[in-house]
Amino acid sequence: MRMITLRKAADRFHSQIGWLDSWHTFSFADHYDPSFLGFGALRVINDDTVAPGQGFGEHPHRDMEIITYVLSGGVQHKDSSGGGGVIRPGDVQRMSAGSGVVHSEYNASREEPVHFLQIWIVPDTRGIAPRYEQKAFPLEDRRGKLRLLASKGGREGSVDIHQDANVLGALLDGEQKISFELKPSRKAWLHVARGSVELNGTKLGAGDGAAIADERLLQLSGGRNAEVLLFDLP
Repeated sequence: MRMITLRKAADRFHSQIGWLDSWHTFSFADHYDPSFLGFGALRVINDDTVAPGQGFGEHPHRDMEIITYVLSGGVQHKDSSGGGGVIRPGDVQRMSAGSGVVHSEYNASREEPVHFLQIWIVPDTRGIAPRYEQKAFPLEDRRGKLRLLASKGGREGSVDIHQDANVLGALLDGEQKISFELKPSRKAWLHVARGSVELNGTKLGAGDGAAIADERLLQLSGGRNAEVLLFDLP
């Protein structure tokens, strides 16, 4: 049976402290719902806004592929594997936590907030040596088309992750249309980072997600300043 199940933005879990406003697509930290523990290998999509000069101090991770995708502002990253730098819109950063890594993430500005997505993908191999990678993907590479941003083996210039998953990004506006064919036995998750778009005729807005199973052809259209991420999963 073909199935697209929506996860509306307002139905996500919400955390707010003085300097952090965070929306969690799946269970995270103190937020737990057995119905939303992730989707296949996709474990976390956190939609974070961090106040100027604030951020996450040093903390550990292990055995997780962590992707940072910035929507506005800049994230200052530093980790114990030697990785570091400022991540800005158009950049994709991947940190393989592997056998264990300590990192920090701060708003690179003392004047403007930073808005970014932090994505966790469960790796297919545990205990690997921690690694860091950051690449820039020009807007024109994603305008009206899906661009591969992360994949196993780093195909097509994407960042390399330890999982048979593909993370693709696109920008859609106006009459632009995109089709994507899911291979048999694969499933997908669509996340709308900003704007609005239609998935197979169903409208999604900023922060909305869609779990896609047993659908062969995905069609994106009706974009209004839309920025989307598509996770093609085993």
